[in-house]
Amino acid sequence: MIDFQTHPDRYRHWRLRFDDRVAYLDMDVDPVGGLSQDYELKLNSYDLSVDIELADAVQRLRFEHPEVGAVVIGSLKDRVFCSGANIKMLASASHPLKVNFCKFTNETRVSIEDATNNSGQRYLTAINGTATGGGYELSLATDHIMLVDDGSARVALPEVPLLGVLPGTGGLTRLIDKRFVRRDRADVFCTVEEGMKGKRALSWNLVDELVPSSSFESTVSERAAEMAALSDRPVDAKGVLLADLDRSFHDDGVDYSSLKVEIDRSSRIATIIISGPETPAPRDAAAAAEAGAGFWPLRLARELDDAFLHLRNNELEIGTFLLRSTGALDAVLEHDRFLHAHSSDWFIREVLHLWKRVLKRVDLTSRTIIALVEPHGCFAGFLAELVLAADRSYMFQGVLEGEETSAALMFTQSSTSTLTMSQDLTRIETRFWGNDAGRKRALEAIDVPLTAEQALEAGLVTDIFDDIDWDDELRIILEERSSFSPDALTGMEANLRFPGPETMESKIFGRLTAWQNWVFQRPNASGETGALRRYGTGLRPDFDTRRV
Repeated sequence: MIDFQTHPDRYRHWRLRFDDRVAYLDMDVDPVGGLSQDYELKLNSYDLSVDIELADAVQRLRFEHPEVGAVVIGSLKDRVFCSGANIKMLASASHPLKVNFCKFTNETRVSIEDATNNSGQRYLTAINGTATGGGYELSLATDHIMLVDDGSARVALPEVPLLGVLPGTGGLTRLIDKRFVRRDRADVFCTVEEGMKGKRALSWNLVDELVPSSSFESTVSERAAEMAALSDRPVDAKGVLLADLDRSFHDDGVDYSSLKVEIDRSSRIATIIISGPETPAPRDAAAAAEAGAGFWPLRLARELDDAFLHLRNNELEIGTFLLRSTGALDAVLEHDRFLHAHSSDWFIREVLHLWKRVLKRVDLTSRTIIALVEPHGCFAGFLAELVLAADRSYMFQGVLEGEETSAALMFTQSSTSTLTMSQDLTRIETRFWGNDAGRKRALEAIDVPLTAEQALEAGLVTDIFDDIDWDDELRIILEERSSFSPDALTGMEANLRFPGPETMESKIFGRLTAWQNWVFQRPNASGETGALRRYGTGLRPDFDTRRV
């Protein structure tokens, strides 16, 4: 099983140190520390285990170190920054593992940019030697790239000429959308196996700064200190430690403190049941920080994120996720209002942006997602975003026999502001893209507790069923879904989830990732005579030269 939980005390590939307001995150990959013993992670090459630690470090820096305003990503290997994804790993990995590896790596890179854009924690790359493939793509996710000027240090994206695949973790997109490298120059750069050094790399805007070896370390420190000085992060605030998650795995699911996952393997369905808060919202932001990792919105976000990553990577046969909730609607609303009332506080800001990233993880998960809004449920505030993130949503109409409680659904400011999708639209804007009247009607329902009939009228759920039809209708819907081709569903869902304009981020996940997934399956890359298989054997790949 692939576990996405770790801690700096258990890192095998990264070293984290601090100097005043600057954090130094140095890559020092353990060659035998990968997920498999079938390959060695030489020259700071990486597999998923390396990125799991990087993602953990990025998250901890935001929550545990409010004093840090700048982060330097460097290397402890002599004259080697990072040689990218391990090629033997890519050659031997199953297609799902390759796809999930690239997706998680992309999500981690985007989280670095999110820290820069929204948390006042800017990232700088100090390239001390060779940065190729995914190593250079990692640097592209940072705000400033410094390259040592020693006559041999270089940057390269050699995937096309060397491996028959693409720079699939954002390289192509960030070159032209973020660094504004001219298209023709980007074309040349991506087809030159050895990459580019020094002055040419600088003049083509592949790096931001060229620094002599003799002053490289001191200049990096100076630049990082300058960046940190511009941060709005509180120097004297106490960080919030991200304690290990409270969870237990069993054959048919996972139990967390605020949700549980139940897996029905015969129907290939995972039901994720979210529990609302059991305590009131804190009195102020300081009390929330004092609660630390136990603060319910933070605890739930981390657990939901872990659950989706676990299901994505370890439960490949499970094709449908049902989202359910249980708890008091008013208690969720109280926490939701608390978050927005204190959003100027550094810690609360981080919790809100974590929810944004977790919801994006939901958006980008290639499984059918269906939300069920039922009596005794608590889809309200930021939790109501899960209803909008689902491919379909169904709401219970009326009351259960012998009860008086009906299903309710309530959207708030969370659906109109911070929690945007990859294309920078809210989920309401996305849902009603091109339908101004529908969007207006939905916005009029903000802060209104909606009955099933009202939610359907506002276009905020797919359909409603009463107690007579509820079980049968859901059974038919789920049986039909399980009869379809998983590949066709993945393509359909991904294309339907992101209408509207593209951003750099949506291009990376929607366009670049889709093409890379296709290329990975082609024999020119992964076949017995393909480039990935023949890399390192001394044999040239045997390409099928037909364009498809």
